[in-house]
Amino acid sequence: MASVKPVRVCIVGAGASGMSAAYALSRHPDRYQVTVFDKAPLTGGMATSIDIDADKYGAAYINDGVQGCSPVFANTLCMFRMLGFEATEVGMQISFGKGDDFWTNVYPTSLVAQFKGDIAKFGRALTTIKTFEPVFALMPVHAMLKLFRFSDDFGEKMVYPLVALFFGTGNQTPYVSCAILERVFKDPSMKLFEYDEKSLLASIPTMLAFPKLHDVYQAWQSEISSRGNVTFKLSHEVLDVVSRSSKQGRPVHIKYKVCDGDLETGPQLDNFDELILAVDADSALKLLGKDASWMERKILGSVKYLYDVTITHNDLQYMQKYYETAYDPCHNAPLSDSMPSSEREDTERAFEFASNNFRPLYYTMQYQQDKSKIEMSFDLTHYQAQFRGEKPAGPIKPTDTSGHRNECRPVPDITRVAQDAEKGRVGEPARTGKDAQGRPEPPLDRHVFQTIFLDRDNSQNLWTWKDIDPSKKICEKWWKQQSHRWQHYARVVPWMMWINGKHRTHYAGAWSLLNMHELAVTSGFAAAYRLGAEYPFHGDEDCERLFRLYLAASHGVRMRKEDRKGVLA
Repeated sequence: MASVKPVRVCIVGAGASGMSAAYALSRHPDRYQVTVFDKAPLTGGMATSIDIDADKYGAAYINDGVQGCSPVFANTLCMFRMLGFEATEVGMQISFGKGDDFWTNVYPTSLVAQFKGDIAKFGRALTTIKTFEPVFALMPVHAMLKLFRFSDDFGEKMVYPLVALFFGTGNQTPYVSCAILERVFKDPSMKLFEYDEKSLLASIPTMLAFPKLHDVYQAWQSEISSRGNVTFKLSHEVLDVVSRSSKQGRPVHIKYKVCDGDLETGPQLDNFDELILAVDADSALKLLGKDASWMERKILGSVKYLYDVTITHNDLQYMQKYYETAYDPCHNAPLSDSMPSSEREDTERAFEFASNNFRPLYYTMQYQQDKSKIEMSFDLTHYQAQFRGEKPAGPIKPTDTSGHRNECRPVPDITRVAQDAEKGRVGEPARTGKDAQGRPEPPLDRHVFQTIFLDRDNSQNLWTWKDIDPSKKICEKWWKQQSHRWQHYARVVPWMMWINGKHRTHYAGAWSLLNMHELAVTSGFAAAYRLGAEYPFHGDEDCERLFRLYLAASHGVRMRKEDRKGVLA
């Protein structure tokens, strides 16, 4: 009996979604022969790391573009743990606004007291949105605020900064679907914060800072390649999907070229059985060209992208000019004589805690000319654990094999190096300050900050980027970011199932639902699953919950009969 030829799969894109698809398919070396194309020389897409001066800043690198995630992002965390990497817990302290417009999740401020009624009403609004989610999915945040009769100031000073924090939407914030806002408070697979009826945000949530992403993705590539059925063609740009409908041979024909530094070849052709486009919607549509169906053109063409720039810098004066970087008791919420004694004691304790421990890692600032438009910044020194001596692999123990940790054998060389505790000592002489727990870290004037200027085409005239001292710039990088405007949930998300799997093509990428690293990973697993691969974390309920949701939303299918338990699985 003749052996069945492996299915040849072309994956375009080696970011989180493309790598996830490649990983799932690599686990079946007898069934799939996979080629991964990416015009970049390294895997990772937006998940990159850049080198910095360890003697000056107290660490040898920063993660750039993607910083971390919520603890509920189970697929991302399990994948990293399998490779021998662990994210580090960090308290998500936020500093919203400046001066009279300042508020935070660390202690109650005067602004929080001012909006006490609106904050209580916001919880009731979230419950209503959850009950009638299909309707509210098509309603932008600004319309929801008017519907529930929230004050304009509450929307501009509290809700818009929150939405920008959740999604990085910045200056498209008023147009985000309010149903997605409800999800990040209520959905167990997506939620980032707990709602509090008195302060809006409940205390300081635990977030996770990623290990060194360059090393994670190099280890991931090594693990995928080790099975022998996946070839990475990095610095290879796919130019065109020539055809997906040939009746003879392999039906998917692509055209590509090599673009390695100064080396650039002429176009070359190859053919495959199946295609996974793990790139943004604009790029997918461009690659399909005339071969795109009417529905593909309609759906992919409805994804709106914005162009932002991040400036990584060490300009403390800039940060102090535009943000509240230190605790100032003048912002404390007033203590009323009518306040219950227990509430008064809790408030006073919050003030005392803030006086010793206020160390924001995330900032937002509204432009005075238009308060619906926002600038965002990170204090990467507060956020990323390498500035406190953590090794590139994070706090994983090489001997621990619980919870998907260190499952890949043999361990990739880059993982072994990243797990070396000595790597955490790099930059130690510059760590002359102390964090709230007394651990050494660089003093504030040596912190590394990253400021994000949003929506070039509509907001560049408001940007304050020229105020950053050029001598204190470390890196400047442009990004193409998806907009989460309400139209996305009317014209794209509900219709993805009608193009996924058609014409031997599957789409993978967070843009297909919501721009989060976790959804990028899940989308790649889903594309591979539709081609017949196993879901890598089958049986892990924390991981599978979102995977089932994504399969239903973006592919219109359930898990295969043999993989599900119960009627609703």
